[in-house]
Amino acid sequence: MESLGELLTQMKNTQLKQRSEELTARLFNDPLVWELRDRYPELEQEQLTRGMAKLYQYVKDSRHCANCPGLANCPNDFSGHFTKLTVEQVGGSPQLVDRQVPCPKQLQHERELSVKKRIHSFYVDERALEEGYNEVEIMAKDSLRAPAVGQLFRYIEETKESGLQTKGLYLEGPFGTGKTFLMCYLLHELAKEGYSGAIVYMPEFVEDLKSMLQDSDKLRDTVEMMKQVDLLIFDDIGAENLNPWARDHVMGAILNYRMNRKPTFYTSNYSLNALEKHLSFTSKDGEERHKGQRLMDRIAPFVDVVQVNGTNKRGRA
Repeated sequence: MESLGELLTQMKNTQLKQRSEELTARLFNDPLVWELRDRYPELEQEQLTRGMAKLYQYVKDSRHCANCPGLANCPNDFSGHFTKLTVEQVGGSPQLVDRQVPCPKQLQHERELSVKKRIHSFYVDERALEEGYNEVEIMAKDSLRAPAVGQLFRYIEETKESGLQTKGLYLEGPFGTGKTFLMCYLLHELAKEGYSGAIVYMPEFVEDLKSMLQDSDKLRDTVEMMKQVDLLIFDDIGAENLNPWARDHVMGAILNYRMNRKPTFYTSNYSLNALEKHLSFTSKDGEERHKGQRLMDRIAPFVDVVQVNGTNKRGRA
């Protein structure tokens, strides 16, 4: 059997040599290579010839990036990255050095993944956390809720400037006015600043607590996470079918830990007074006003109420 070297020797015919010379000339005459030579005039032909593989990869990646088909369809060998060439002195002579560098789309993707990792969602549609947010659109979408949006924006800016607040917000308003959406926006914006958060849809959370009674580890981990996250949102509080254990031992324990430590947020169709009446009644023990008041003592003093007005947007695009 012939060796690879023998085969290569046989292939070194005139046609192959001509083809190789054409490719080399085309590469050295590429505008990107000329631009590189202008940037690093110390490079000589010898260094360029030795670095032909690097030059080829650099030009190929650059062409792909100039016609980027999107991160999901990146044609580069290392998806989301491109070849960056620099020149460094090695042994007293300039040498081409190639590095794989993440492109802007890859960096944005990594930032988004980082934000998502900081946010926990319990029973809330993930799309509300993943869609793009536009401040102008949020403010202009419904003029009736503009005061509430302005208050939310101020809270976000104060947190960015001064750090985590001890008081949260209580978004009160009619069904379908975008309260959950606004809370997701707050979570998303502050997650970009490095804060962790969780949003919990109360009706399903309270129902799921029943099954957690059979899984003590899951219950403990869930409660501990809700105690410790920087930003905790109880979405649609007042719509759940409360039982004494969920109210007194789960909600009570979470809020008792968080008050004066970390902000808790709420969305509700109820005013604070109406919520107290709701929390005072359970399907098992009926009305227990003092227990509802005890829980409200851990809610009302630690929130600023935000009235969210507007038209019902449920079911609209």
